[in-house]
Amino acid sequence: MRGEPIVERAFRILGAFAEAGEGLPLHLLAARAGLSKSTTYRIAAQLRSVGALERLENGDFVVGLQLLEIASLAPRGHGLRAAALPYMEDLHRVTHQHILLAVRDGEDAVLVERLSARDAAPVKYRVGGRLPLAQTGIGIALLAHAPEQVRREALDGAPDSSRVRRFMAAVLREGVCAMTGVNPLHAGAAPVGAGPASMVSVAAPILNRRGDCLGALSLVAPDEGRSQVAARIALRTASLAISRSVGS
Repeated sequence: MRGEPIVERAFRILGAFAEAGEGLPLHLLAARAGLSKSTTYRIAAQLRSVGALERLENGDFVVGLQLLEIASLAPRGHGLRAAALPYMEDLHRVTHQHILLAVRDGEDAVLVERLSARDAAPVKYRVGGRLPLAQTGIGIALLAHAPEQVRREALDGAPDSSRVRRFMAAVLREGVCAMTGVNPLHAGAAPVGAGPASMVSVAAPILNRRGDCLGALSLVAPDEGRSQVAARIALRTASLAISRSVGS
C-alpha cells in the first residue's frame, strides 16, 4: 500500500459504495477500501471538501452530488443515453418491465440507464452498477463485439463457456439474443419480495456505421414461458433505430 498514488486510494474509497444511496461508517468504508482508518478519514475529508463525498448527521459517508454532475458529462454514457432514451421509453410503455442500457468498460458492462415499471419484478441492477459480461444478456451482447482478448478472458472465467458462445453466435448472426437465468436476488436465501426466481433477458448490441459496438440494450422480465419472438423483434428494431439516431 505504501507509495500508492492518492488518486488510486481515493478511487478505492469511492468504489467502496455498492448500493445507491448507501451510507458507510468510517470503519466499514476503510475495510472495503482496504485502507487504514486514519488514511481513509484523511482522504475522505479531502473528497468531502470538493463535493465527491458527503457526511450524514449520523457520521456515515455517502457519495456526493459533485460526482453525479461530473459523471453526467461522460460522452460514452451520456451521448448514447440521450439517443437511446426515446426508444427505451417506447419499450418501457409497451412491456411494463425493465429496460436497460449499458456500455462495456474493460471486462464489465456498466449500466448507464434503467427504466422500470412500478410493478415490474425486482432485480439487482442499478445505474452505474457493473455486470459480468459472460453472465448477463446485455453483457453477452457487448461481449460478442468485444476485442478477442476480452472475449477470451471472459470465456475463461465463465461457468458455462459453451452456452455463452452459443449466445454470442446468436448476437453476431441475428443481432439479438435471449437467455433465461436465475434472478440474482435469489442467490443464497431469497429475501421476502425478491420476485420470480427465473428471469428472461433479451438483448441487442448498438453498432455504429463502421460496426463498432457503442453499447447494448436489454429487456429483463420474469420467465413466464411465453414466446420471446415479439421481444426479440422489438429489441432488434430499437437497437437499429438507436444506431441510426447516433449516426445522424
